[in-house]
Amino acid sequence: MKIGIIFGGSSEEHPISVKSAQEVAKHLDTEKYEPFFIGITKSGVWKLCDGPDANWEDGNCRPAVLAPDRGVRGLLVLDQGRYKTIGLDLVLPVLHGKLGEDGAMQGLLELSGIPYVGCDVQSSALCMDKSLAYTVARGAGIATPNFWIVSGNESVDPEQLAYPVFVKPARSGSSFGVSKVHRKEGLASAVATARQYDSKVLIEEAVVGSEVGCAILGNGPDLIAGEVDQIVLSHGFFRIHQESAPESGSENSTAVVPADIPAESRLLVQETAKSIYRALGCRGLSRVDMFLKEDGEVVLNEVNTLPGMTSYSRYPRMMAAAGLSLSDVIDRMVALALAGEA
Repeated sequence: MKIGIIFGGSSEEHPISVKSAQEVAKHLDTEKYEPFFIGITKSGVWKLCDGPDANWEDGNCRPAVLAPDRGVRGLLVLDQGRYKTIGLDLVLPVLHGKLGEDGAMQGLLELSGIPYVGCDVQSSALCMDKSLAYTVARGAGIATPNFWIVSGNESVDPEQLAYPVFVKPARSGSSFGVSKVHRKEGLASAVATARQYDSKVLIEEAVVGSEVGCAILGNGPDLIAGEVDQIVLSHGFFRIHQESAPESGSENSTAVVPADIPAESRLLVQETAKSIYRALGCRGLSRVDMFLKEDGEVVLNEVNTLPGMTSYSRYPRMMAAAGLSLSDVIDRMVALALAGEA
């Protein structure tokens, strides 16, 4: 089976995507799959390369694009001054953040007619915009933080908020541009920081509780929930992807798998994650991040539709704790994508 693995991208999460692709390449069964690695540079240039190593751009790369023409159903590769086509049976987008998991790449894949792993255009866009995800989740009876939106050049009255609050780019991945504001004097600078990543800013109440997550794999009613994890913080808030050497651990947090919570809470987190996944129209895979409050209530934090697959990422660790290796997860993701096209 010819699989296109797209990685890199022009979002702030480019380095994380490269690391995720490295792990996927390491665990891909080459007796089943013939991989074609398509790297996207930070400036948005597409290249067919030998693999996703750290210096992939300096290797044997050729200009390549994914054809939106369904007659091609694959890549157009520039080779010795001429374009040739390479047909693909499936695309595995290993992309994070803007133009990767916000529906843009999924739209191109829909045009191409090539089956692809993960959420479709609508659910990708919905989950990327935290305020829209909260609105839909609330409609499905799922608890969310109270939140406020600041769009364009709007300002917000700092007197109307109860502190602390989190200020975030509404449509950005990871914790880039996120600030925790303890006093009204810090609100304006936090909004300015978030605006570096998105013109739409989300202000939300700080939920008091344990930060937990659940990896979900599947389509429709048939969902597999990974083992629940828990983020244990020494100080500050969770921002693993901004560490200088995340492979060696975080300076302020540890992801504990399985989570140190009661059995009934573990089951409730898993069932809530499934409900959120279905309510937001997810398919293939997603990591659902939540808060577990002391009274037992589970509150949505965010949904990552193309979660990290690095050596230190939460999704593969949760699935491994549930008995599924990354190789198993890849096989199942491919099967789910193909089943969705049948």
